[in-house]
Amino acid sequence: MSEKKITTDQLTKRDTTISILLIGLVFFIIGFVSWINAILIPFFKIACELTNFQSYLVAFAFYISYLVMSVPSSYLLKAVGFKKGMMTAFFVMSVGAAFFIPAAYFRTYEIFLLGLFTLGSGLAILQTASNPYITVLGPKESAAQRISIMGICNKFAGILAPLLFAAAVLRASDAELFRQIPLMGDAERALVLDELIRRVMLPYAVVSVGLIGLGLFIKFSPLPEIDTESESDAVAVANSGKTSIFQFPHLILGALAIFLHVGTQILAIDTVIAYAGSMGINMIEAKVFPSYTLALTILGYSIGVFAIPRFISQVNALRACTILGAVLSLLIVLAKGSITFLGHTVDASLWFVVALGLANSLVWAGIWPVALDGLGKFTKLGSSIMIMGLCGNAIMPVVYGYFADSIGVQEAYWVLFPCYAYLAYYAIHGHKLRKWKF
Repeated sequence: MSEKKITTDQLTKRDTTISILLIGLVFFIIGFVSWINAILIPFFKIACELTNFQSYLVAFAFYISYLVMSVPSSYLLKAVGFKKGMMTAFFVMSVGAAFFIPAAYFRTYEIFLLGLFTLGSGLAILQTASNPYITVLGPKESAAQRISIMGICNKFAGILAPLLFAAAVLRASDAELFRQIPLMGDAERALVLDELIRRVMLPYAVVSVGLIGLGLFIKFSPLPEIDTESESDAVAVANSGKTSIFQFPHLILGALAIFLHVGTQILAIDTVIAYAGSMGINMIEAKVFPSYTLALTILGYSIGVFAIPRFISQVNALRACTILGAVLSLLIVLAKGSITFLGHTVDASLWFVVALGLANSLVWAGIWPVALDGLGKFTKLGSSIMIMGLCGNAIMPVVYGYFADSIGVQEAYWVLFPCYAYLAYYAIHGHKLRKWKF
């Protein structure tokens, strides 16, 4: 029996509040599962003896699933609706987490990658459902405000995830162990690395069971099924001659903007521990830097919740953040000199990487409402195109890893600047386009 669909104007204040709380929980889980890669990458690099390029395949396997699964996700959502789609997503993610158990037991990196791809596939379904859901859950002028609330949930989970993972699998004595591993003989090193990687088995078994529970929770929750297929008269007239999703340039350009945005965001999070390591900071100390970055992102989201649309429009907030990102990306590659701050003595450029958390904060929230504006019955498919852009999380770390191996870990951050330049273009002009002009 299918859920009864309602339009957004039929939602009561109670319905809206419950929906925001439940989707907030969904975004927390998305953040927890996604941002744990920040510490999985350096951990797998040690335990599976990987190069920089190989270690960033963690992010590639995880996020390339968004490219593969996003459009199928839109058809799934059309068939079963938002609510059952989210439930299915949690079940798929549970299978992905379960793959970590045999992968760790046999220390087989390829099975880890399969598990990460499956986790990402579940998240692709979850993101395709949750992002348009929260976007249409109220006036479009305040969509960035609602997405900012979701961002706080997402990034708060991102702060907790690496710290909880580190608490579960790292020991105080590991800093010395990591120094000794390269000096060990083959047999001794294999035993030590087997013990190290098998520490992930229990945490991921717990995660797998928990994800099944969350799927069942969503199934029986009072989350309303919102109808996004119906169009207002104005939208229907505007879209009357359109037969393809590619006839919406602001959407296609927005998907490219999402691709570049998530790529820059993942670089700020997933490379910061390794970059700190290049300055002689061990993983035990460096594990907190992703949390600093995400704390600044939460600060930016909090500003968005307070200020949008009361003091600044969501488009102007998007413009400010993209321009700030371009400036910071130049400072990362040009800055020199050591700075002591928050008890860490590191090169100044590392703090500019951390500061990207603030620049990235309102970009996602700014892109979604303007990219989905006026899609009407194309909303679910349009959302899946946007979610395909999340494969930027897969591509950008591998690109960075290639240049880190070939020209240096600091110089490799040059890849950020053209990304922010395009994001600024989209914020200033690209989102206004309603017809292709060649």
